[in-house]
Amino acid sequence: MRRHPDADAASGSGLEQLDAVLAGAVRDTGASIGLVYLPSPGERVLRLTQITGAPRQITAPWARIAADAPIPVADAIRDRRLVWLSSQEEVARRYPRLGIVLPYDFMLAASPIDSGGTVWGGIVLLWPVRHPPRLSAHERDTVTTCCRRAGDLLRRAADRGEPLAPPDEPRLVPLRRREADPAQATAAFDFAERLPLGCCALDLDGRITFINSAGADLVGAGTASLLGQRPWEALPWLNEPVFEDRYRAAVVSRQPTSFTALRPPRPWLHFELYPNGSGISVHISPADTGQTVTGADDAAAAERTKAAGRTTAAASARPLRQAEPVGATALYHLTHLAASVAEAVGVKDVVELVADQIVPAFGPQGLTLMTVEEGRLRIAGYRGYSSEFIDHFDGAPLDSDVPPAQAVVTGVPVFFASFADFRGAYPAAPRYGTRNAWAFLPLIASGRPVGSLVLSYDQPRPFSPAERALLTSLAGLIAQALDRARLYDAQHALVHSLQTGLLPRTLPRVPDVDVAARYLPASHGTDIGGDFYDLIHCGPATVVAAIGDVQGHNSTAAALMGQVRTAVHAHATAGTPPGDVLARTNRLLTDLDTGLFTSCLIARLDLARHRAHFATAGHPPPLLCSPDRRTRVLDLPPGLLLGIDPDADYATTEVPLPPGTVLALYTDGLVEIPGTDIDDTIAGLAEHLARAEDHDLDGLADTLIRQAEDAAPRTDDIALLLIRPQQGPS
Repeated sequence: MRRHPDADAASGSGLEQLDAVLAGAVRDTGASIGLVYLPSPGERVLRLTQITGAPRQITAPWARIAADAPIPVADAIRDRRLVWLSSQEEVARRYPRLGIVLPYDFMLAASPIDSGGTVWGGIVLLWPVRHPPRLSAHERDTVTTCCRRAGDLLRRAADRGEPLAPPDEPRLVPLRRREADPAQATAAFDFAERLPLGCCALDLDGRITFINSAGADLVGAGTASLLGQRPWEALPWLNEPVFEDRYRAAVVSRQPTSFTALRPPRPWLHFELYPNGSGISVHISPADTGQTVTGADDAAAAERTKAAGRTTAAASARPLRQAEPVGATALYHLTHLAASVAEAVGVKDVVELVADQIVPAFGPQGLTLMTVEEGRLRIAGYRGYSSEFIDHFDGAPLDSDVPPAQAVVTGVPVFFASFADFRGAYPAAPRYGTRNAWAFLPLIASGRPVGSLVLSYDQPRPFSPAERALLTSLAGLIAQALDRARLYDAQHALVHSLQTGLLPRTLPRVPDVDVAARYLPASHGTDIGGDFYDLIHCGPATVVAAIGDVQGHNSTAAALMGQVRTAVHAHATAGTPPGDVLARTNRLLTDLDTGLFTSCLIARLDLARHRAHFATAGHPPPLLCSPDRRTRVLDLPPGLLLGIDPDADYATTEVPLPPGTVLALYTDGLVEIPGTDIDDTIAGLAEHLARAEDHDLDGLADTLIRQAEDAAPRTDDIALLLIRPQQGPS
């Protein structure tokens, strides 16, 4: 009895078993392409580990994905839900970066791999557009089952202390194919040879695996010189982005496609591509274009013909080398990188994006990105080298005789096609391993050097003019992104310094009171927030806590925040009740007439009587968590925001505060989630507070902040103040 292939794989290694799960998901859902992503240990990165139905070169831009990247599989893992994209239009609308690089018709599902309450990775499946606009119940169940199988596999491996680590290169998982009968194969070959029109077969990587005699005659090349080559690399007159783009479209969309090309001097040829999961069948025939060339066009056509002939002769006189062509795939990779770095914010973001995308997409085995700092080159990031080797170059002066520095100083890219060329120019320069080709690219932005990009290759590489132009463009994109990112980092550091300068450096130590405070600026942007907090020790048994949020994110808001905090501090120190503190501060704000409003909450704690007095000006309500973990949201009389009505009154509410009770004050950045009712998120915060097992307030503060960050991307500042009075002398 013949064993099922999945059963055979189940006895193999963990990655082989994962291969079988992916193959089963593709087979049972009718998908055309399948991908598996696993998290990279020690990084917030997803690594592509398995591919079926597509080549590595097409999936290269997504070989490494930041965990928070706007990519379907990252969203599926982060949100723990299936992501479904039913059309090219929806892909472009929801994930423009993906739509730029794959502008073809396909449908996509991304689902988290989970088991035991833990998400272990994600699976991505693609279908042709002939698939119905929604997944069927059977397909959803199949995806869920396959993800669960994969999750159980990964969980068991982790439980054994042998977690599955992503391989260095994504594994190519072949789909099952019908075994060819030798007699049928011979008959098929004879059939193709008898055809008067051309036909050839490409594998999924675009390489020719078969071409009949008529096809070879039509394209003007011998069969032996074509086998194993990509057509647009083997035939100079096809070295235009259109053929490679149509090949990519056929692989991704699984839809027939076609194009017409001129084989100099004549004829025009029509190519029709018919894809499936094993490769692409290509039909080649003369095209009746009806085109004529006259007058000046005759001379231009003749010149093009001579040039094509010279190119063809040169190509036939030397071995074909993969580095020579730069076609649609490279251009799409460049476009994808441009879109990615446009979204990068700081230098770290740019470095990670560049390092993660250039190596898989453009083919180098090593990459080093350096920035210019005070007349020296500093290592910003690298791939494919040991840290010991890279450390030798960190801090190299710009006037030193090393290739990266020379490229920066001269502003001219330098390419070495072989080790002999490199050693001839720099006899003393160290060589890493068996590297045999190098590109040293200066990073110039607005006429100023900002760094250097070094790419190295294991094999000799001629660096054709087209590839040199592509890499130079790549360096220009990176230079502009780095320049913007460095400016952002400098502004962000200045803003952060100003922000922290307006907040208390330290909180006072109060006997028998535990305190923890956290402030986090918004995730993006350089605007200055208006969130503030304060703790005022007013006497042996009295503490006042204040927290607030000034409207706006600019220097005016920050200045007003400093004035509000100072006013609250002064009034509270004088023993003023919370309601009166707010009323007096409110009159100050209306007198200043800044046009900005402020929310604020004051809590006056009587440690001797174990009581607390609260007053609020439109601020989110405080939370109280008793020693038995019962937590409640305090329902305080609402008060107007400060700065609206100079005559507004603010009521003071007295509440019991037993020893061991945790009082949580916070700003709305901790609980605001777009599209979610803030009362629901406040109730959720209360539940987290009740369930938290942290006895230490610092640990509890970190837990609450982390849970808020995991719930949704932060768009506002967060201030959090936790206070817990202990049993002390009365």
